Amino acid sequence: MKCIKTPMKGMNDYLPSDMRLREYVQGQIKQTYGSYGFSQIETPCVEHIENLTSKQGGENEKLIFKILKRGEKLASAEDQTDLCDSGLRYDLTLPLSRYYANNMAQLPSPFKALQIGSVWRADRPQKGRFRQFTQCDIDILGDATNLAEIELMGATTSMLVKLGFTGFTVRVNDRHILKAMAQACGFAEADYDKVFIILDKMDKIGLEGVEKELAAEGFAAESVAKYVKWFEKAGLGLSAREFCGEELGEALDPAVLDGLDEILSCVKAGATGEFNLVFDPTLVRGMGYYTGTIFEVELPGFSGSIAGGGRYDEMVGKFCGQKVCACGFSIGFERIITILKDQGYQVPDDTRKVAFLAEKGLSAEKKVAMFREAAALRAEGVQVMVTTRAKNAKNQKETLRGEGYSEFKEFFRRED
Repeated sequence: MKCIKTPMKGMNDYLPSDMRLREYVQGQIKQTYGSYGFSQIETPCVEHIENLTSKQGGENEKLIFKILKRGEKLASAEDQTDLCDSGLRYDLTLPLSRYYANNMAQLPSPFKALQIGSVWRADRPQKGRFRQFTQCDIDILGDATNLAEIELMGATTSMLVKLGFTGFTVRVNDRHILKAMAQACGFAEADYDKVFIILDKMDKIGLEGVEKELAAEGFAAESVAKYVKWFEKAGLGLSAREFCGEELGEALDPAVLDGLDEILSCVKAGATGEFNLVFDPTLVRGMGYYTGTIFEVELPGFSGSIAGGGRYDEMVGKFCGQKVCACGFSIGFERIITILKDQGYQVPDDTRKVAFLAEKGLSAEKKVAMFREAAALRAEGVQVMVTTRAKNAKNQKETLRGEGYSEFKEFFRRED
C-alpha cells in the first residue's frame, strides 16, 4: 500500500519559518501572562469519554475524535456505544476543570493558570479553522469577584497590543442579563438556550432574521415582538444600565450592572494600547457552561472573534463536589498566526547568526579548529550553524539568508 505524503485534512505540517513565528507568539503570550501572575500548566491530550460527553461542551461534543478501547475491552464491547472509553480533548477548559479538582489541595487559591496545547475537533476545515490546532487559555479559579474578569481582559488586551494589534473591539455581556431579558419577555426557562442560539446569529441574519426564526420555533408572538423591540436599541452604543432600563425589575440583580460598570472602567484604566471596549447585549457565547460575564475580541476586517471567554462557576464543581468559581479567556492562537502571516509580520530577531560552510574532504585538524571556533562563538551567544558547503555556494548562502544568517565563514581543504 502506497504511503501518503500529505497530512490529514485539517492538520498541518509547519516549516521552520512557520515555527519561528509560532514560537515567538507563544513566547510573547507566556511573557505577558507571566507578568500578570499566571502559572503554566499542562494536561493530557486524551480525556475520559465520560468527561468529554458530559453536556458541558455544547456543539463541540459532536466533534469529538473518539479513541477505541484496546485488546480484550474492545473485543468484549457489546454495541457501537460501548466501543470507546476516551477521546482527544476538544478544548482546554474541561481538562483544566478536571486538573484543578484533582490537584486543588496543592494549588494556591485563587489559582491563575496558563495552558497552551493542541486540541482536536472533527470540524470542516477552513481558513484559520483546523481539525488539530493550538489553543491558549488563561483561567482564574477560586475568585468570585470581578477582579478575575478585569485581570483576564487586561492581560489579553496587553498581549494583543504587544503583537501589534490596534483598533480591535472587546465586546462584553453577562448571561444574567440574557436570562433576565428572556424572562421579562415571557419565554419559559426551558427555552432560554434555544432563544439564545437564535440571538447568537444576529450578526449573520440580522434582527429581522432573529424575529423570523423565533416565530418559526412557535414562541408566543407577544414574547417575540417584545424581545425583538428591545434589541432595536442594541446598536446604539448604550451602556448595560441604559440598555436594560427599569423594565427588568426583579428579574436582574442590580449587582450585575454594577459589576459590569466596574469591569469596563477598570479595564479602560489599565489599558496599554488603543482598542474599543463595549457592552454588547447580543453577545451570547455558545458554550453552555458560561454562568456570568462573557466577552469576545473582534479585529477589523477579520470574520469571527480572535479571543473569547467568560465566567463558568459550575463546571469544576461537577468534578470535585463543591462550588469553585472560575473565569477564563481563550485566545484564537491559529487565527492570530493566520492574520500575522497575511500581514507579512516579521519576527523581531537581533541574534547574531553565523554559518560555517565546510568543504567536503576537510582534514580532521581543520575540523577540530572549526568546531573549537564555533563553540567559542556559541558561548558568546552567537547562533552558529555548521554545514557542508554546497557546490553552488551562492544559492546556498541566499537560502541561509532567508533563515536569518547574515555572516558566512568558509573552510576549504586547501590553505587559505
